[in-house]
Amino acid sequence: MRIVLLFLFLFLWQSISAQQLRIGVLRRYSVQKILFAYDKGSYSIYGDSIHFGSILPNEFVEISFNSSGNLNLKKGATSLGEFKKVFLIQNNHNSSIALNTKSPVLKLRKYKDDFEITATAENLRIVNLVDMDNYLAGVVESEGGGKKELAYYEVQAIMSRTYARKYKSKHLEEGFELCDDVHCQAYHSMMRFTPKIDTAVQATSGVIMVDKAGKYADAYFHANCGGQSCLPEYVWNNSVPYLSTFKDTFCIYTKQATWTKKIPKGEWRNFLVSEYNYPVDDAVFGPQIYEFNQKDRLAFYVSPALGIPLRDIRMKFRLKSTYFSCHSEGDFVVINGRGFGHGVGLCQEGAMKMAKYNYTYEQIILFYFPGIYFENINSDVFFNQAAVDLSEF
Repeated sequence: MRIVLLFLFLFLWQSISAQQLRIGVLRRYSVQKILFAYDKGSYSIYGDSIHFGSILPNEFVEISFNSSGNLNLKKGATSLGEFKKVFLIQNNHNSSIALNTKSPVLKLRKYKDDFEITATAENLRIVNLVDMDNYLAGVVESEGGGKKELAYYEVQAIMSRTYARKYKSKHLEEGFELCDDVHCQAYHSMMRFTPKIDTAVQATSGVIMVDKAGKYADAYFHANCGGQSCLPEYVWNNSVPYLSTFKDTFCIYTKQATWTKKIPKGEWRNFLVSEYNYPVDDAVFGPQIYEFNQKDRLAFYVSPALGIPLRDIRMKFRLKSTYFSCHSEGDFVVINGRGFGHGVGLCQEGAMKMAKYNYTYEQIILFYFPGIYFENINSDVFFNQAAVDLSEF
């Protein structure tokens, strides 16, 4: 009996650990035809419930959308028929496959784990059924690039894992959980060029960020805060208890710390007057229409009494951030800005510098998210198996 219970426990543990995410890939494009080609390992081919062998070295399958709203499936030049669903299932753990879209023609991508292909009303729906760690490695490389310190990749892995856990129901109505675009998380390929990222993902396996109530934290990030983080309410009108504004000296000498832009005075004035009725004839505010000094991060231009959100100015004139000052110079308003992005949460360039100074991932995350806690979901899964009494073994 004990052996049976132990086997049952191990089976449950492996089943939970092996759960896959459903990631919609190539969602930005209306894919009509795609090739899945051999890369590493081998893949079994299924059209609906029919098995058509495997994709072996130098082999590929072609899947195309047809006018009846089904899928045409070919292996090489041989037609295998018309189906509602096609599955490509890895025969060996950690296999990978190459995606080569033919309509439209796009850059080749490679992904690990399994695929499910169905048809929408207009194109192919391509879903990568992927292990969490393989997904995270691809996300971190897509979002963070190469040549970074291990601790920085660990930070990105934890933040991406937290996001994936919190928002995994975002696209359920479309037949998958998350997509590969930046409004979810960029996932443009499996991890291909930076083995250090795999190390970071494994080293932080299961670690997520939670608030004091134990709920998933919002792991916001941006390129550069310009030396001071921004309050969430300045950007989205909602406060976040574990985020505040503070000085960040780690990013102030990096490449995106400062910037300058010139805007014609007429454009500047017309926008402020037409959209916000800027009081150009007022004795106090009138002369300040082109003059603004933002020593510390603010929410409004010139004065809160005018009700002109800096985020609206940023959007209108495509500024890199809301952290800017300006002055009049001839026919132009000269904008002297700091930072790149909304400024809330993690400053990527600041975090990279901290990692170079040998700060740990815990220290980096707590610097930017001082009100969060770490939790390991792998431990939670383990202790949730309380129905199996290990003391009996």
